[in-house]
Amino acid sequence: MKRIMLKLSGEALAGEKKTGFDEETVRGVALQVKQLADDGVQVGIVIGGGNFWRGRTSENIDRTKADQIGMLATIMNCIYVSEIFRSVGMKTNILTPFTCGAFTELFSKDRANQCFEDGMVVFFAGGTGHPYFSTDTGVMLRAIEVEADVILLAKAIDGVYDDDPRTNPAAKKYDEVSIDEVVAKNLQVVDMTASILAKENKMPMWVFGLNEENSIVNTIKGQFNGTKVTV
Repeated sequence: MKRIMLKLSGEALAGEKKTGFDEETVRGVALQVKQLADDGVQVGIVIGGGNFWRGRTSENIDRTKADQIGMLATIMNCIYVSEIFRSVGMKTNILTPFTCGAFTELFSKDRANQCFEDGMVVFFAGGTGHPYFSTDTGVMLRAIEVEADVILLAKAIDGVYDDDPRTNPAAKKYDEVSIDEVVAKNLQVVDMTASILAKENKMPMWVFGLNEENSIVNTIKGQFNGTKVTV
């Protein structure tokens, strides 16, 4: 496994507080990613913005403006998490699809590849840069563009189920499921736009619980307890 794309939910990084940041949680992620980076794995990261903003819950804000606020939330998350990564000894860079002054650098495939070759963990913030696209679509697009081997989806739930296990105790967990079945049954691993991109570009996804001990490292090293979405 040479290059992976890791998707972290903003809510997961907030820990039990459900909002803002939980530094202990973020530091735990950083130490795991450092193990992978030290082993020569190139790591790209996309972070959702749900610990700060979920614009779709408000009917009083224009959808485009709400999505722009969400893009900025992902940038705040990436700046914070990037600094925690640096504090444990990693080099990082943050790329965005639009200019943010001196906060980030403008995304291009060439720039991202150079960062990877320079041994950096690369944060892809700001989504796609356009409204109506989620961070699911953003991580899928970036993973395809930089030719990642797999997308790791670190979630609050430990895999893909045929129903919501939080409300249905009888929900069945898949060890492996095809992207065709995900689309046909609308299993909501990622949103439908991202699912179609995965199907068309043959991008596999591994879904697992972030809060399980050492889950990111274990996933890469074969001790995997989640769900593999095959293509």
